[in-house]
Amino acid sequence: MTLPKITKEFLRKHNIRIKKRLGQNFLIDEGILNRIVEIADLGKDDIVIEIGPGMGTLTKKLAEKAKKILAIEIDENLVKLLRETLVPFKNVEIIHADILKINLKKLVTQLPSYPVTQFKTGKLTDWRTGKLANKVKVVANLPYYITTPIIIHLLKARKTLSNIVIMVQKEVGRRMVAKPRTKDYGALSLLIQYYTKPQIAIKVPRSAFLPEPEVDSCVVDLEIREKPAVKAKDEELFFKVVRAAFEQRRKALKNALSQTRDLRLDKKKVLKILEKADIKPLRRGETLSLEEFARLSNLIAKKDVG
Repeated sequence: MTLPKITKEFLRKHNIRIKKRLGQNFLIDEGILNRIVEIADLGKDDIVIEIGPGMGTLTKKLAEKAKKILAIEIDENLVKLLRETLVPFKNVEIIHADILKINLKKLVTQLPSYPVTQFKTGKLTDWRTGKLANKVKVVANLPYYITTPIIIHLLKARKTLSNIVIMVQKEVGRRMVAKPRTKDYGALSLLIQYYTKPQIAIKVPRSAFLPEPEVDSCVVDLEIREKPAVKAKDEELFFKVVRAAFEQRRKALKNALSQTRDLRLDKKKVLKILEKADIKPLRRGETLSLEEFARLSNLIAKKDVG
């Protein structure tokens, strides 16, 4: 029996109704499931956080490769089912929770096999053996209506993670990897590229899901950077500048930066800062690179500019 037929029969047998409000679309393409596992590049000592395990199809494949799987599912009915069907997999823990309400750093550091940082070397080691250990990996099939908040939540816990392999809407994937001067380039591009090295690993047609979503998807591999791509003296300020530049993306920087309440800069000061940053005042945010945004925010951080 094919995976699509198995999935339909499984849903029917257990009287499971797909909940659109939770953005539920079950992946039914065996080839893509296998590719996701390949991209995650799991080793026998790896710990994986899986967000949205659904019926556990991918969970089983991950469990065969990794040391520990923390499968986080918000749907109570699916949680009950997963706890029954995944009994043979002793390395899988099902957590009934909203991923946005979980303290990820606290969750993974409480695991007995979680690697801890040595004060002398700064390297991650297994606390029991002293041997170098891997950070946690995330594999997720994200509900498209809440993709960005979940990604931001994951990036806040980036120091405990090595990489994030996520299924997202194709347009969102394009935005993640977009370069300056392209229509997809924006605040999300800069956020992702500041903290990670993103690449679109698989293009996924809507026919790979049950039910079929209205859009095509892609799997994005986000490799967490050891340190941010550029040096921003004040990260909060850096992202305020980014947001201001893209709030109205057709605005020239001299207007975008002076009219936002977040920065509280008058146009005269903005013009002086842009001059020192060697950025023309009529340029738009969509033309600036990460390096230019960092240069700009670092100058704004200097209270004596102008």
